[in-house]
Amino acid sequence: MLTDINPKLPMRNKGVTRDYYLSQLGFQEFGSADFDGYLMVQKDKIQIHFFEFKELDPKENYGQVYIRTDAIDALYQSFLKKEVGIHPQGHLQNKPWGQKEFSILDPDNNLLTFGQEVK
Repeated sequence: MLTDINPKLPMRNKGVTRDYYLSQLGFQEFGSADFDGYLMVQKDKIQIHFFEFKELDPKENYGQVYIRTDAIDALYQSFLKKEVGIHPQGHLQNKPWGQKEFSILDPDNNLLTFGQEVK
């Protein structure tokens, strides 16, 4: 039986990635050990893991994660309030597949899309 998924995304600089996810997106660092070249962050019931890839060219990074939420409007507003950059094509909107979504790009060009079912 599958119970969780923890995506692993590339990062060029652990300090920059840590700061972005903790300060801008409201995540917390997960775990008590500080592993060289590896970072784990958590918010509510999700975790995202990062591995160091110093040679990563953000223009060639296609890392993507779809994160479901039950408070899409509040999350979107909180990101706007913190001046988190919203993807130019990813502002909050209802999609034809029945989801209300928005997207952001992290410092390494990993795409995070947040979605909630439209009822």
